[in-house]
Amino acid sequence: MFSYLIFLWALFVFLSAPAHAVITKIVIEKREPFANGHEFPVTGAYEKLVGRAYGEVDPKKPLNKILVNLDKAPRNQNGRVEYWTDIFILKPVDMMRGNGKIFYDAPNRGSKRILMFINDAPENNNPSSLQDAGNGFLMRQGYTIVWSGWQGDLQPTENWLTAGVPAATNKGKEIVRKVRTEIVVTAEGIYSRPLSGDVRVMSYEAAASDKSQASLTVREKSNGPRIPVSQSEWEFAACKLDKKTGKVEMKPSVKDLCLLSGFKPGHIYEFIYPAKNPLVLGLGFAVVRDLISFLRYEVEDKAGNSNPLTSGGVKTSIKNAYAWGRSQSGRFLRDLVYHGFNEDESHRQVFAAVSPHVAGGGRLYLNYEFARPVSSSQQHTNQLDPELFPFAYNVLKDPQTGREDGILKRPKSDPYIVHTQTDTEYWQKRGALAHTDGKGKDLPIPKKVRMYFIASAQHNTPFGSAPRKGACQQLTNPMPVGDALRALMVAMDRWVEEGTPPPLSQIPRVSDGSLVSAGQESTGFPAIPGVRYNGLYNRQLFLDYGSNLVRGILEVHPPRQIKNGEYKILVPKVDADGNEIAGIRLPTIRVPLATHTGWNLQRKGLAEDELCALLGSYIPFAKTKAEREKNGDPRLSVEERYKDH
Repeated sequence: MFSYLIFLWALFVFLSAPAHAVITKIVIEKREPFANGHEFPVTGAYEKLVGRAYGEVDPKKPLNKILVNLDKAPRNQNGRVEYWTDIFILKPVDMMRGNGKIFYDAPNRGSKRILMFINDAPENNNPSSLQDAGNGFLMRQGYTIVWSGWQGDLQPTENWLTAGVPAATNKGKEIVRKVRTEIVVTAEGIYSRPLSGDVRVMSYEAAASDKSQASLTVREKSNGPRIPVSQSEWEFAACKLDKKTGKVEMKPSVKDLCLLSGFKPGHIYEFIYPAKNPLVLGLGFAVVRDLISFLRYEVEDKAGNSNPLTSGGVKTSIKNAYAWGRSQSGRFLRDLVYHGFNEDESHRQVFAAVSPHVAGGGRLYLNYEFARPVSSSQQHTNQLDPELFPFAYNVLKDPQTGREDGILKRPKSDPYIVHTQTDTEYWQKRGALAHTDGKGKDLPIPKKVRMYFIASAQHNTPFGSAPRKGACQQLTNPMPVGDALRALMVAMDRWVEEGTPPPLSQIPRVSDGSLVSAGQESTGFPAIPGVRYNGLYNRQLFLDYGSNLVRGILEVHPPRQIKNGEYKILVPKVDADGNEIAGIRLPTIRVPLATHTGWNLQRKGLAEDELCALLGSYIPFAKTKAEREKNGDPRLSVEERYKDH
């Protein structure tokens, strides 16, 4: 009898113990029909769920220990660190009519992107109407589409997906450390900016108003000399120009920088100052891991609330989960896999397949003390922010440090990878490092990886985009890539579900001469009248951030280049029209009417001839032979190419 009571007591303790990767509470605040109840083929009607999930992680668990400053975060009575995340779900009303799979769209700075780029839908951060479904591809396939916040420093904004994470302390005392931020504006008349450098995210507060501990420099171009700005010319303040009096009105602020003369458009202002109260932003990895694991495997949360994806509240209707992320969120997914967060605390795989789109060779400035995940290292802006080795999915030796590492190094939990990128990533996001060794040699593509280069496309081209100049010298590249992405998502699904391998990777290679150095003689880019080619790209230098980099702490500001070392960056070769020869060549490139590139240069007055953000170029062919010859254009005219055009 006594042993039986002991058994019951042990069973009670076991059942009462908190589960691993705990979602403690999930709250659905709004449930309403999506697209006015439109019946999608096979799947039927969809509904929209909006709410918030609450969770906690154990800082002592080996899977979580890698999170910088998690051990310094406040804990609840269970010894766990708490967080919350916004959630947004589009699901079949009848889950049994769906395909039983989650497609998770990792938000880009809080914004939803998968419907824009996979469904060719208009941009809307609160998709509700039939128009917001675009062509309905993901709905017709039967997916449950899930979004959740992971970036804990976003400003609270309607319809942005955010997350709540704690600030770290050192045994109850504020953590103070110098940080570096870059500020670049593109318009005249701007006198103050947040210390974060970006109005979308919260700033780390200045630890002291003593300006002698801070420094401000300005340079026109990324490799130009840093010119000190006198302390008398700036203040810790929010300010604006009173046009009536001509005076700058200031309000003291520990979160803003005021430049009394105003910021010069295109110039890089580098501000280094002592900051305090770093957020534990790396928790974003655990937030996504725990939520998707809960939706995939669990019936109810710790509070007894049903998993909203269960069938009748009895069993989960989800059999698999995929993830897709674009640009920043693609780098987030690469980093999530790299840091081991595709395995939940019960040692189950979270995502069966992950598709980073236009992430290039980078990961994310997230799992650091005083992290800035909003940052994107580019040739002109934030070039020195840490997007560091490993760049490739293969485990290989780092040319800088000699250590071996790679993104895929956990065979039991590593997902299938379908990595897609455009021409822009080779110039601005070191895309070649995702499939070369950093010294200019091709890498073999791992068995669980497919890589696809969408030739002559630019980084950001939603369906229906029109060419424009803006800050650039040339019109921007309007070519959409949705057709390729949809085909590859079907192939990825078949890879997981049926074991049918997707088409072989299609990328430029050193071995066949389609991946080359950036000089014009190497790339073969034609001499087009009115088009400047300077071969500029975002270099990846060997950088010294200080001895505590392994702990996620950056101590050298700005970081120092080590012995003039750098990784070898290569770019795609082009044909006589200036369009790429390797990769997936969409009909727009196979039967062209223009040169399409993934790079563009900034116009006069905005750091002229630096790379123009993440934008490409669209350079139409002459219509007639006479026009072409008059302009001295080496590219055949439309008339010469197509007799019936």
